[in-house]
Amino acid sequence: MKNFCPRWRTRCLENGYISDWDREWVYHFSEGGYADIEWVEIKTENAAEAAIVLAALKKIHVPGEQWEHGFRIYGYVTAGQPVEYL
Repeated sequence: MKNFCPRWRTRCLENGYISDWDREWVYHFSEGGYADIEWVEIKTENAAEAAIVLAALKKIHVPGEQWEHGFRIYGYVTAGQPVEYL
């Protein structure tokens, strides 16, 4: 997404902890540790930011949904929960 770094946060599958919002993508996601991420929320501030994020998500075709303030990308869902792919 070039110079655009939207805020994001995660929810831990094991204990339900929701992290604080962060903008640092490279450090956190390059270190691994993805096994317990239930979901990642990406917050967008306006339609232009949402379009940038949606285009990036469509390139990698991930399970998730758009909500009024951005996107939620799923790492895990419960059995039988329907999920769409962006």
